[in-house]
Amino acid sequence: MNGIINIDKSSGMTSFDVVRRLKRILKMKKIGHTGTLDPMATGILVICTGRATKLAQDIEGQIKTYVAGFELGYATTTYDTEGEITHRTDKGASIEELEKALENFRGEIDQVPPMYSALKVDGKRLYELAREGKEVERKSRRVTVENLEILDFDGKRGTFTCTVSKGTYIRSLIYDIGELLGTYGVMTSLRRTQVGDYTLDIAYTLEEIEAIVEKGDYSFSKSIEESFPYPGVEISGEKNIKLFNNGNTLVYEKEDGRYRVYNDKKFLGLAEVKRCRLKGYKYYNV
Repeated sequence: MNGIINIDKSSGMTSFDVVRRLKRILKMKKIGHTGTLDPMATGILVICTGRATKLAQDIEGQIKTYVAGFELGYATTTYDTEGEITHRTDKGASIEELEKALENFRGEIDQVPPMYSALKVDGKRLYELAREGKEVERKSRRVTVENLEILDFDGKRGTFTCTVSKGTYIRSLIYDIGELLGTYGVMTSLRRTQVGDYTLDIAYTLEEIEAIVEKGDYSFSKSIEESFPYPGVEISGEKNIKLFNNGNTLVYEKEDGRYRVYNDKKFLGLAEVKRCRLKGYKYYNV
């Protein structure tokens, strides 16, 4: 089984919990996810199985859309309701103040990752250091917020939707918005509603997957070719196939862009063409 599974993760599970349970349901070992969701978060977690795990980074790099709940007036160690409260204030904000503040967070922004995150510093994950009571300096990262719109707000509590690039922390976004407003902000809920072309209307819960598998049905797994809607190109000749699989560049008269590469209709991997030169960057069979 080599494909992509669009999971609707429930709250309370880590992304690794989802992988472990799928390994048991599908009776296979080679399974990986394409972008961590916090335990309290729900929604889309795209899973790769078998040889499709080689293509996980391409999916992880796609834009993501979230619906997030937030509350102003207090701060926590984790920037969400799972952490210990560190500060309190009675200060909220008007809808006008909030809208004005959001103008500063649309487009490309610099964001400092939270201490409670899976990022590594000197080989150790930040959340492990945080649990030891340590705080280390984190470098800001350039991320993109393509869309950020308030859905509702009562002066203290509200929800918004946002579409962001890889590596954007919604918890940090809320924390930074609260800081700009002269108060504190905490994430109260998070639901990932879209990853690239993967949406909730074509997602499956683990319970649904388990019930479908018991019937011998694996239609929930999407093939590699379906998952990457790039144009397809054929390469022929043993020499060219060997060159492609070894990471060499081939002369190829095509427009610049990304392509799915085949030999005699057999999928070989993904490639990019630049100035009539084709070079693979993800290989399916090697």
